[in-house]
Amino acid sequence: MRMSWTDIANTQADAARDTCVELTGFASPADTARRSAYFLLLPDAPCCAGHRPRDPCAAVEVFAAAPLPMRSGALRLSGEWRVLADGPDGWRYQLHGAHAVDPPGWAKLTRRSVLMSGPLLCLATTACAQPSIPDTVRATTARSVIRAHRPVDIHSHAGGIASAARLKSGVGFSPIREPMREGGMAVTCLAMVADSPTVHLAEGGRLRPYREPAPGELRDHAVMAFDRILQLVQGENLRIIVTANDFKAASAEAPAAIIAVEGADFLEGQIDRLNEAYRRWNLRHLQLTHYRVNELGDIQTEPPIHGGLTDFGVEVIRRSNQLGIVVDVAHGTTNLVRRAAAVTTKPLVLSHTSLTPRPGQFSRQISAEHAKLIASTAGVIGIWPPATIYPNIAAMAAGIARMVDVVGIDHVGIGTDLRGLVGGTVFPDYQALSALAEALLDVGFRDLDIGKILGGNYARVFMASVAA
Repeated sequence: MRMSWTDIANTQADAARDTCVELTGFASPADTARRSAYFLLLPDAPCCAGHRPRDPCAAVEVFAAAPLPMRSGALRLSGEWRVLADGPDGWRYQLHGAHAVDPPGWAKLTRRSVLMSGPLLCLATTACAQPSIPDTVRATTARSVIRAHRPVDIHSHAGGIASAARLKSGVGFSPIREPMREGGMAVTCLAMVADSPTVHLAEGGRLRPYREPAPGELRDHAVMAFDRILQLVQGENLRIIVTANDFKAASAEAPAAIIAVEGADFLEGQIDRLNEAYRRWNLRHLQLTHYRVNELGDIQTEPPIHGGLTDFGVEVIRRSNQLGIVVDVAHGTTNLVRRAAAVTTKPLVLSHTSLTPRPGQFSRQISAEHAKLIASTAGVIGIWPPATIYPNIAAMAAGIARMVDVVGIDHVGIGTDLRGLVGGTVFPDYQALSALAEALLDVGFRDLDIGKILGGNYARVFMASVAA
């Protein structure tokens, strides 16, 4: 059987007791030895040797048949599955007699014979170890995948457009076009932040609203912020994507931008302002909420007030569907997303998040249930790269693989939140695109599936949402 980390987190893996299973993860040895017969297997790349999660279901004890190389990439292992009611070291699961299992030819992998690929899927129990992908082959393949497809950053503040202080001071922009061209990014969704005048970094490192806006304040802020994005785009000689045909014309050699907004606070309850933003600033990607509970609905990082999406939020979604604006439900609660999925006639986007079995209070991560609501609309979920969640780009690729396990290959993308993350990031600039493509190869994705993740899935949603 092929074991899933989702099953492990939910303890459904107990059903596989004393059977032969396959599991892919990252080795965390007790020391820095190059080979080891005992180590922990983790769903994400460890930050250091000896890394031990607190959750007993967040690691598997591995007892290998012979010492295995402790490489930095993912390991696919086969062995006998043991379930412990009260393990001496606190772990619930063990893999005994483990040996490495590599695909019998990485270029011929099936669509998802990849990291943590599917809940307890039956497989043949015999396999032989093969060499991992050579570095030169991996790098060449990654570059060719990027060139062959149209990579899209679903959520970005590149250029320095997010800060209200920078907006008021008139500080210049950082370059976008050349970094996009060099990294291979064809399209970026440039998002102005609608609630930034009323949000600050609070104690504990959380972004929170600290005051109510004055009437008309967020509308006035939006006028300046949208105009600033247009200045950046025009100064960088980026094409603005307005129609589906514009999108098709974009490439890494001729990068383009989609005008987006993070939070519909600038509407201030007035639906006609959405029509104005569509016409005046070519808004084509609207995120309903951000760090302030607004007129549209509740957010993940504050106590709920509305019980999810409001009636005005429903009206905004329906008007966006009619106009041809992509609807983004990032930062919204599960209840908000549930109602949004029920009323939209177009696919939804959740532009920047990651999967977790048990989202904490006020966490920006989402559950499998939350993710499946997006997929049920034929939508796409962008995986983001905070260093507090992923210690390196390989761990981000593993996180992408876990989301694919839950919602399928057609519903996952990338949203870098470039220049918008409070903490560190494993995707600091568009040069990281190649490293991410290589890491996706390492966890077993084929080139066509990598193309979907890097941009093809968002392209499909955009085409379905926006007029030709």
